[in-house]
Amino acid sequence: MVKVLGIGGLFFRSNDPSALAQWYEEHLGIAPAPSDAAMEPWKTDEGVTIFAPFDAKTDYFPQDHAFMLNFRVADLDAACAELQSSGIAVGEKMVMEGVGKFARIHDPEGNPIELWQPA
Repeated sequence: MVKVLGIGGLFFRSNDPSALAQWYEEHLGIAPAPSDAAMEPWKTDEGVTIFAPFDAKTDYFPQDHAFMLNFRVADLDAACAELQSSGIAVGEKMVMEGVGKFARIHDPEGNPIELWQPA
């Protein structure tokens, strides 16, 4: 059996890829995909990655989206405060005992993003 080492990328459609990549870099610190060998790619800290197909009828994220991004953060409250100060709406905060704290935001194209501070 092949054993993957981790996620090598996440690719999705966008109406304005350059603007969306800039938003992710500015607000979440995610470097855009390198366009040449000199550009440094985004590197993540080692940690948990959850890979979880959901039932097609789930209400955990919007029905009109096939996916939801989940990003680990060190301090959810600080991240939410910073995003809100940039005019980004933060909603649906919750705590799951033993799992961590969560909050929801959306990128400029409406893609759902869950921020997670592991327990």
